[in-house]
This record gives sequence, structure tokens and C-alpha cells, in this order.
Amino acid sequence: MSKQLSFLESSSAPTDIPLAERARPGNLDDIVGHEKLLSAGSLLESMIHSDNYSSFVLWGPPGTGKTTIARLIEQNTSHAFCALSAVLTKIGEVKILMEEAKNRLYRENKKTLVFVDEIHRFNKSQQDAFLPYVESGAIVLIGATTENPSFEVISALLSRCHVFVLEQLSEESITRILKRAVEQLPRDLKADDEALRVLAEKSGGDGRKALNNLELVSRGMTRGETITAEQVLQSISQRSQFYDKQGEEHYNLISAFQKSIRGSDPQAALYWLARMLESGEDPMYITRRLVRIATEDVGLADPQAIVQAMAIKDSVHFLGMPEASTALTQLTIYLATAPKSNTTEVAWFGARDDARDTGHLKVPLHICNAPTKLMKDLGYNKGYKYSHAYDNGYSYQRYFPDNIEEKSYYTPSPYGFEKEIQRRLDWWESLKSQQMAKKADAADDL
Repeated sequence: MSKQLSFLESSSAPTDIPLAERARPGNLDDIVGHEKLLSAGSLLESMIHSDNYSSFVLWGPPGTGKTTIARLIEQNTSHAFCALSAVLTKIGEVKILMEEAKNRLYRENKKTLVFVDEIHRFNKSQQDAFLPYVESGAIVLIGATTENPSFEVISALLSRCHVFVLEQLSEESITRILKRAVEQLPRDLKADDEALRVLAEKSGGDGRKALNNLELVSRGMTRGETITAEQVLQSISQRSQFYDKQGEEHYNLISAFQKSIRGSDPQAALYWLARMLESGEDPMYITRRLVRIATEDVGLADPQAIVQAMAIKDSVHFLGMPEASTALTQLTIYLATAPKSNTTEVAWFGARDDARDTGHLKVPLHICNAPTKLMKDLGYNKGYKYSHAYDNGYSYQRYFPDNIEEKSYYTPSPYGFEKEIQRRLDWWESLKSQQMAKKADAADDL
């Protein structure tokens, strides 16, 4: 293996290089949108400037400059450098490379910088292959990923890597990139400021997408012509939303949606709903979340919430998209404007925790069924009081296991229908107190 494996290994230079490649920054100062990350004295800048690296992962959305930073490292390092694509590289190739890196360390006392593009596409066993060589110092791992490394990079490897976060590029940053790229256009083409603004707006924070769109528009232009916003809009028809239904953004948007409903902000909730639907999210996934919200965040403050949610579930299933959008809008508004209570969830967690701790305790015999003579003889169902046979349909008796105290898991909130539930609970409690007082008086008489 040669000292360096370049990103562009070719016997002859290509003649039709994409604009995104031609406009790629040639030095660190030309990288736009990550001034803090690459500022003088920052950790990443210091690594590059001193050519002294420890393993790290570049995490950010598509088109934010991860590969560009890796290429600049390749161009300026004195270490051996190898670039891998997790999409194309097989585990056998990785193992061969690791052994060569180990031999290089012993033979030349040189580390190998290994850049792995889309490292999240390597499975656990493939990622494990890097671990002993990172630990021994044979390689410095440089990963690039669009997915949250907390979920996609194995913990043993991630603990040995610093994570640098590249934020989605602002429209201002993308406009600067486009202005520089216009100089690379053929046939002396120009672009007015409004055209660049529209291109930046439609890019979804993806610099590569913005450059590809600029190149797409330029192909239909004649020499010396100026690209306008109208021509940009005519040429670009695809959606600009950045959304990955399997990635972190999927969970970020549904989280923003639920928190907006929980915070009783129907306007923000509708915005996030529209973001998800317009990006192609499964409407039934959103519906399942709304059903959960009806019980988790509204609960018994409005018992109609779950009724509405289940009706909308059937509507969405029956209508499909795009007709189901109004049904989802209706439920979103209903839940966002409903009184809020999480008392049912709190009650469940309290009961669940006690059940886990006391699951070995037997059911009290007096509330067990006794379908056989033997069970009756053993005391099953003995002393059970049938509530309907008593005044007010109530007779106090213990329902908890004998060895634990009676607990109160559910406490109604002061909102919505739970005010009525509190009134009911107070009534049952007063009956209980009266009966216990009578029982105590009877015991005293004895």
C-alpha cells in the first residue's frame, strides 16, 4: 500500500468535474459556516495546524463540510492517510488495511489517519475491527456521519473519539458559498443576488445541494447570461425539506410536535405537523403518537381526548393522505387546547415500581375466587364483601396484599374533568372513613 490513498485515484484527470467539487475550499480559512469550530486555537484547528491528531468524529447534516475537512487534512498531513467509504468497503479490506497500519507503526513509527465516510453504515462487528488499532495507536480514526453517533457508533469506539458537531449551514453561509462558486461557472455566467438567495433558501442547509442546483440551472443558460430567481424556481421542483424518516431528525420533529401540544401551543404544533407530513412522514406514525399524547399529556383532564384520538385513528386509516391531513389537524388542535394532566402516567409509574418490588406477594384470600370446594375450605373468598349489596354500593375492605400499606398512586389534577374525579374520590373516602369509624366503635364496645 502506498503512503497515501487519495480521495481521487485516477490515471487521468476527469474533464467534467461537478461544480460542487470544483468549488470545494482549498484551505481551512475558506470553509464557511464553522468559524467557531475552526477558529484559531480551537481543538480541531490545533490538530490540523500541528498535524498531531487524536481520533474524532465529524457529525453533521449532509453538505456541511465533513468531507471537505477530511480532504484538507489529507492534503496537509505528513502521516499516512487512507479514505474509506462505509458503503463500499468490505470488512476483509478493513482488516487488511488495519494490519498494514500496524506494520507501518512498527516499521516506520508512523500512524495512519483513516477517514471513514458514513461510518454509521458500518455495523457493530465492522466497527469493532478498528478498536484494537485505535487503542494501540496504529491508526487515528476520523469518522464522518449524518447520524447521531451516540446511537450509531459503538460505545467502546465512541469513548475514544472526540465528537465535533457541524451545524446545518445558514442561508447566509450558503449564499457566500454560491457567490464563490459562480466564478467557477462556464460561459461567463453570472447570478443575481435574488437568485442566490432562492438557491440558498431551497437548499435546506445543504451546501452541496445548493451547488448542484446552481449547476443544474446553469446548464440551460447561454454565454454571458445572468441567472435570475425566476429561472431558479422554474428549474428546481424537488422538495427542500431535510428529513430522514429513520434518522435523528425524525425523532427531533416528533419530539417538537409533542412538546408543542403538551405546552398548549396549537400554532407551533400545527407547524411541526406540517413539517412532518410535507416531508413524507407516515401519517399513522403521527396518529399513534397523538393517541399516546391523549393519555400521557391530557389524560383524565379531558376523557374525550382518547375518544377523539381513536376516531381520528380510524379516519386517517380510512382516508389516507392527503385527505387525512385535516383529520390530523383537527386532533392536533383538540389536544393542544385541551386541559393537561399527566396524573395517569404518574399513577402508572408508581404502581409499576411497587409491582416490580412486591411481585412475590400473594393475593389476599378474601378477594380470590373460590370455584371449588377445596378452595372454599382453604379460605378462598372468605369474608369478601360484595359491594352492590351495601348502601351506596360500597363496603370498605383491603384490596392490597397483606404485607404492604395501602398506597395512593393517583392524585387528580385541579384541571378539567379531574375536578369531578376528585369530588368522587372525596365521596368514596368519606364513606370509607365513616365505615372505619363505625368498625372502631364496635371494637371498643367489645
